[in-house]
Amino acid sequence: MNLLWRLIRIGWVITRYRLDTLVPLERLPGYARLLMKMAPIRLFPTRQRSNGERLRLALENLGPIFVKFGQMLSTRRDLMPPDIAVELKRLQDQVPPFSSDQALRSVEEALGTTVEECFAHFDTDPLASASIAQVHAAQLHSGERVVVKIIRPGIDRVMRSDIALLYTFARLLLKVWPDARRLRPVEVVTDYEATLFDELDLQKEAANTSQLKRNFQHSPLLYVPAIHWPLTRRSVMVQERISGIPVADTDALIEHGVDLRLLAERGVEIFFTQVFRDNFFHADMHPGNIFVNADNPLDPSYIAIDCGIVGSLTREDQDYLARNIIAFFRQDYYEVAMLHIESGWVGEGTRANEFAAAIRSVCEPILEKPLKDISFGQVLMGLFQTARRFNMEVQPQLVLLQKTLLNIEGLGRTLYPELDLWHTAKPYLERWMHERAGPKGFWEELKKQAPELVQRVPQLPVMAHQAMSQVEVERRQRREQTAALGTLRDTLNGLNRGTHRLRLGLLLVALALAWQPLWAWLTQQPWPVLAAAAIGVALIVWR
Repeated sequence: MNLLWRLIRIGWVITRYRLDTLVPLERLPGYARLLMKMAPIRLFPTRQRSNGERLRLALENLGPIFVKFGQMLSTRRDLMPPDIAVELKRLQDQVPPFSSDQALRSVEEALGTTVEECFAHFDTDPLASASIAQVHAAQLHSGERVVVKIIRPGIDRVMRSDIALLYTFARLLLKVWPDARRLRPVEVVTDYEATLFDELDLQKEAANTSQLKRNFQHSPLLYVPAIHWPLTRRSVMVQERISGIPVADTDALIEHGVDLRLLAERGVEIFFTQVFRDNFFHADMHPGNIFVNADNPLDPSYIAIDCGIVGSLTREDQDYLARNIIAFFRQDYYEVAMLHIESGWVGEGTRANEFAAAIRSVCEPILEKPLKDISFGQVLMGLFQTARRFNMEVQPQLVLLQKTLLNIEGLGRTLYPELDLWHTAKPYLERWMHERAGPKGFWEELKKQAPELVQRVPQLPVMAHQAMSQVEVERRQRREQTAALGTLRDTLNGLNRGTHRLRLGLLLVALALAWQPLWAWLTQQPWPVLAAAAIGVALIVWR
């Protein structure tokens, strides 16, 4: 019943904000175009709002999952008209806030004390408001300036309803579209559900923030504000307040004289450092969560907030991904194909040379081109057709990474459209692979395993004795199995000889019983009987 009500509400929001006007009628088949023109939804007015404004308001009304989708779209200004991109940008930190009284009440319930006891000053007007939480400026009694992040009341109920709806869509997709198995929609929704609900626990976000800060403790590339742990709870988080220029405000960055090319290249380096060096990456890098420190415009650095969604990969996925990307940079498509086959990402029986040729036809046009000259729409269509042809499956564990890469690529287009993503990333990845597989990587791995090795050294004699005993037991078992097989073979041979004797005996008995009538008939009709006997003898000899 709740699911039906949610579907009705979604339909009502689509109707209220006339989202049908966003559908390009000229691209629809004739019958679909006619149905759209005759639909009752066209009786509702657009209220003189632009397409972008109506889309933004609809996503805000539908809740956090839809807002997250809008935030991701806002980073891809190349995929939508400018007016829609500008409106969706407001979803990053300008979602309508909840009341100040509710904010104060939530803080006091979480901390178990009054706001006045915890803060010297608490600004009741929100500093920013997003889909899941909103942020208020405050000051501690020590004089430190902080921000207080508060989870929206009742947000988990709305999210559970939307997740149930996504599961329904995923299962329906599996029933109506055979190719959907490759997309693994249910597994993707399951991963998304776990990731999304982690955002509701601000203590997890605080822990993620502390981890990311440690990873870049001495790096000039990225600064992560510190967490104030004594006042952090599941629904409230207190964090150092930062000041910087929003990364999407290119006019302000240009006004401050920031080197946009260097900034874009450092963004790519930060991404690959998080994924491959640390195996811990910020997976919600939309422009609302990224700021720029422009104190030194020729040496700019990033500031990252909101670490509610983070990702990591297994060591195997890391290696396969890095080797795939390096092979792609080197235009070694056969290696890319072999890696996909080895990892099981494509269907069984895939021929590497055919798969390599298909990848080459898609990827070759985009290599060695700046972002502004790449048509990602054509690339995505080509990759989808290739995936369908070779039964390539979606890897749910990589969905977060793909989403983050889309955000990074969108930021690169905004900051410096001339950026050559491949040229920027290739040296870093090659260096990482060399360090991982070379002497330095071997030494680091040896140091990591040293405590366990030292602990096992005293056990080596016992382990060696157990191994030798096991080898002797297996050798004895093999001898016994060989002897048993020989006995069984002799028994079967004896049974075969006995069977032949039994057949011969039965034949002689039958001949003895039938001899007299057979002899009488033979004297009257000799030739058919002799022919049948000859055929029978021939069959026995042939067998």
